[in-house]
Amino acid sequence: MPNDSSNPKVGFVSLGCPKALVDSEHILTQLRAEGYDTAKSYDGADLVIVNTCGFIDAAVQESLDAIGEALHENGKVIVTGCLGAKKDAAGDDIIQKVHPKVLAVTGPHALGEVMSAVHLHLPKPHDPFSDLVPAQGVKLTPKHYAYLKISEGCNHRCSFCIIPSMRGDLVSRPVADVMLEAENLFKAGVKELLVISQDTSAYGIDVKFRTGFWNGKPVKTHMTQLVTALGELAAQYGAWVRLHYVYPYPHVDEIIPLMASGRILPYLDVPLQHAHPEVLKRMKRPASGEKNIERIAAWRKMCPDLTIRSTFIAGFPGETEAEFDYLLDFLKEAEIDRLGCFAYSPVEGATANQLDNPVPEELREERRARVMLLQEEISKKRMQAKVGKTMRVLIDEVEPNGNGVGRTAADAPEIDGVVYVKRPFEPHRQLKVGEFVEVDVTAADAHDLWAAA
Repeated sequence: MPNDSSNPKVGFVSLGCPKALVDSEHILTQLRAEGYDTAKSYDGADLVIVNTCGFIDAAVQESLDAIGEALHENGKVIVTGCLGAKKDAAGDDIIQKVHPKVLAVTGPHALGEVMSAVHLHLPKPHDPFSDLVPAQGVKLTPKHYAYLKISEGCNHRCSFCIIPSMRGDLVSRPVADVMLEAENLFKAGVKELLVISQDTSAYGIDVKFRTGFWNGKPVKTHMTQLVTALGELAAQYGAWVRLHYVYPYPHVDEIIPLMASGRILPYLDVPLQHAHPEVLKRMKRPASGEKNIERIAAWRKMCPDLTIRSTFIAGFPGETEAEFDYLLDFLKEAEIDRLGCFAYSPVEGATANQLDNPVPEELREERRARVMLLQEEISKKRMQAKVGKTMRVLIDEVEPNGNGVGRTAADAPEIDGVVYVKRPFEPHRQLKVGEFVEVDVTAADAHDLWAAA
């Protein structure tokens, strides 16, 4: 549909994790399908939607500030996302309490409720032709990569986390729907598909691994069969599939041969959070941690090129110096490729807040710094081993001088490192965003690589 200046315009602010980003994309897709235009500024918007995050205190404050800014600059604001489901200690809605002038508040993955609020405060224009909305929907990511959310919610009750109270229990998407969305994305030119959920390994548990159908073939609603099907589909388009939020359940071992054979990227985002069994028990994590070293070693034996990303929490309530030293010893042995560490932050509503022996804030920060100092040395060593190798890189950006910025199979967008690619010497060879190029790695630091095309 041609852009008509008379169409109602909606501004959009999207905060939080990739799962929230996918929710934003669904809302934007529906808005476009109903004939709304997207405004690029507060001034040009008839109404603003803010998709919030509510996981940790800093994210809550960022969301509240964004809502306040939208109210000040525009005045008509609808709020959705995780913070919308969060209550304070008295049981009152946090957003309505701080910003009583918002038009409506919904929780996460609430497309129907959001659209109902939009219709109430900004009536939709005439119905457009549905085929004018691209099959892959409206995306907030660059054209060459996209997130594919396979489920909502989580069945775990980790003591530091309040996500299940905001997003509910696990609800797996039908496997045929997931595969259709993946195919539409590849057809639209996506070169990298990032599979996300709260717990990718648990896909299908809620529906008892029900059998679905894709291209006339039976496919179970199960992580292994889904990833196998995605790998086959990606191979047809010469694209990458990257797995995020993979809990280290035994059946994850079945995925590693797919990585070794090149069907999916040799990359696992595994949120381990800690290594000491007693700390993990207090965290109520689904894995004990005692066998993770053996599991990581077995994975690397099956797939030597495997990149492991993980996150850890330092200073969890009750963490002793001995338990923290155990974590450091684990990290020295495991040599995690990509690691993020957070000092424990009390989240309102989390059961961990009631645990005995909280670690003082200064000590929490000191322990986080010690983890990251250790990781700096580990990462530097592992990155240096890549110098002299030829690697495949997906170009994300081309600078005015012709040099490029891209990523290898070991680098997820926005959270891992990048490769600075020197432009080819031949005039007829130019780097392009969204293309794969073979590069020779010439230098490295603890996070990034430098290479020549």
